[in-house]
Amino acid sequence: MRAIAVTPSSKAVSLIDMAEPKLSSPTYVKLRMVEAGVCGTDREICAFEYGTPPADMADLVIGHESLGEVIEVGADVTRVGIGDLVVPMVRRPCPHGHCIACRSSRQDFCFTGDFTERGIKEQHGFMAQFVVDDERFMNVVPSALREIAVLVEPLTIAEKGLAQVWDIQQRLPWSCPAIPGKAQAHCHKALVLGAGPVGLLGAMALVTAGFETCVYAREPAPNPKSALVEMIGAQYRSAQTHSLEELATEIGNIDLVYEATGASRLAFDMMRYLGTNGIFIFTGVPGRKSPVEIDTDLMMRNLVLKNQVLFGTVNAGRDTFETAIRDLQTFSNAWPEAVKSLITGRFAMTDYRELLLGKPTGIKNVIQLN
Repeated sequence: MRAIAVTPSSKAVSLIDMAEPKLSSPTYVKLRMVEAGVCGTDREICAFEYGTPPADMADLVIGHESLGEVIEVGADVTRVGIGDLVVPMVRRPCPHGHCIACRSSRQDFCFTGDFTERGIKEQHGFMAQFVVDDERFMNVVPSALREIAVLVEPLTIAEKGLAQVWDIQQRLPWSCPAIPGKAQAHCHKALVLGAGPVGLLGAMALVTAGFETCVYAREPAPNPKSALVEMIGAQYRSAQTHSLEELATEIGNIDLVYEATGASRLAFDMMRYLGTNGIFIFTGVPGRKSPVEIDTDLMMRNLVLKNQVLFGTVNAGRDTFETAIRDLQTFSNAWPEAVKSLITGRFAMTDYRELLLGKPTGIKNVIQLN
């Protein structure tokens, strides 16, 4: 079969031929891969900032945003059947008995750091024509979502973040006031930093959850991203027309900041404007750059005096994959054109070099694998 892989030892990115995987366990499932999304992580791996091949192998097949079709199942498989469309999870548990997270099937919270990740760390990813894995890592997707199901994995980032927000905000009275005879008011305000796929999917999740949502990005409006934001009932503001201070003044008390840029200076500058009882979610991983200066005294004062919470979130468990599949259907029903416009283009495997090594274009590009 063909696969897209990196070879860290020689800093090569290639379309390679490799053996087609076979079932080796009664709980394993074989997938014909339909497509894989290209994301910033893939591009960083192709720039050799990180990415670790499986033990005793020179190559690492990349790709972790994917959709596959079940074509073969082991004798003990019960969760999926032949013909099902599935989105596989990314992270696999560490081997340590004392890691309660991994032993509880919550490897996204692994304590030891010895987890593996498909397409990233010590396991081949999904930019291959066929994949074999255990059924417990498969999430069935309705056939109606086939054209957009590759968005499930990036959506899980927002879903996991929001799940933690609901848990955290049980610390205080946080419900919006209900007025008999009137529609529920939007009383919580959210700011999304970044208008890439993770940011735009996060904005959709926040709007669906009842937040008055604003997306802050570099490009001035109008542009395709600002048009998409307006389609879902959110606001779009550009860094070229609004400073952070002006943005915060316009929005008012910011209950939630969802960071989706990986730009540490922007994120920490924004923290000074986080509102009382607010939560700041970090999802981006900055590249290797020069250190930035921050006002730690102001940050600490705000954290304490405004009851603020900061947290980072990475990867996802089964619960958030299932929520993402459900919400993607909700998004599609509410804003079909907006959701479809997230996927800018679909390309053949032979186009891999331009997609992974060239200048990023569009919103979400997808590689068709069969």
